[in-house]
Amino acid sequence: MVDAIADSFPHTELMDTWTWFQSGINTDGAHNPLTTRQIRNGDILSLNCFSMISGYYQALERTLFLDHCDDEHLRLWRINCEVHRRGLDLIGPGMKCSAIASELNEIYREHDLLQYRTFGYGHSFGTLSHYYGREAGLELREDIDTILAPGMVVSIEPMIMWPESQPGSGGYREHDILIVTEDSAENITRLPFGPETNIV
Repeated sequence: MVDAIADSFPHTELMDTWTWFQSGINTDGAHNPLTTRQIRNGDILSLNCFSMISGYYQALERTLFLDHCDDEHLRLWRINCEVHRRGLDLIGPGMKCSAIASELNEIYREHDLLQYRTFGYGHSFGTLSHYYGREAGLELREDIDTILAPGMVVSIEPMIMWPESQPGSGGYREHDILIVTEDSAENITRLPFGPETNIV
């Protein structure tokens, strides 16, 4: 990513661009440490790419599986993708952050998974450093009543964590970035998600 940024923007700052890639139960946190664990066929994988261009950051996060995906992993993954797709549909001008979170909660609740949701459904994007970052008032959570407006840049990133002791264990996480427009939102994340494309 650093090489690609340097080629595209030859006079920019390159600090704080990184990738995290986790496997197996180590996917159960959004940003768990890397480990020396060797991946095996059937493993759940979590890809986290963070590129920083002159202080403006982006993120791409995807659930993947190596070679194949068993039935219980597939069931949980599809549910999380359902929440992700609905979240993408809900982003637009006039939508309230808390209303988005509440509606997405209902999908998890229907599948008895709400208690396995790990955090909010998304947040703002802009400039970031070690001293400042995203706005607390633009988190897609039940306690935030900010109304989305044109020009805002937000993510949709639902995640569930299924316990290690259960079939299907691991963390399921998808992440897209959207720009709110006058009448809808533009999804600027191009990498597909879900089992149709991300069993590798």
